[in-house]
Amino acid sequence: MRARARSQKARRAGTTGRRGELLAILWLAAKGYRPLARRFGGKGGEIDLIVKRGRTIAFVEVKARGLLDDALTAITPEKRRLIEARIRQWLSRNAWAMDHHLRADAVFLAPWRRPRHVPGAFELIL
Repeated sequence: MRARARSQKARRAGTTGRRGELLAILWLAAKGYRPLARRFGGKGGEIDLIVKRGRTIAFVEVKARGLLDDALTAITPEKRRLIEARIRQWLSRNAWAMDHHLRADAVFLAPWRRPRHVPGAFELIL
């Protein structure tokens, strides 16, 4: 029974994540960003969104939590390391992007709160 409960919890988390990513795409599109990729990566971490506006490419981590303060603290150093590894992988396949300004952004979501887009949420070490 525990395995089934975990499976249901994982499904709910996946649904919440997809909804959060869709809301983040809409929010960023309203700010002039154009989506390039969604959920790039796989096992070992993924980049939730890759968006472009002008000469800037932003690698966006989306965090949805019950409270906005919980979302703000959800990007751990380990998560950053995994994101940076996926960014290097994406850049190796998209060499044209190397002459753009690269940035690690975040969109934080909480129920009944306006999404919070944080440009340059953390420094990229590539």
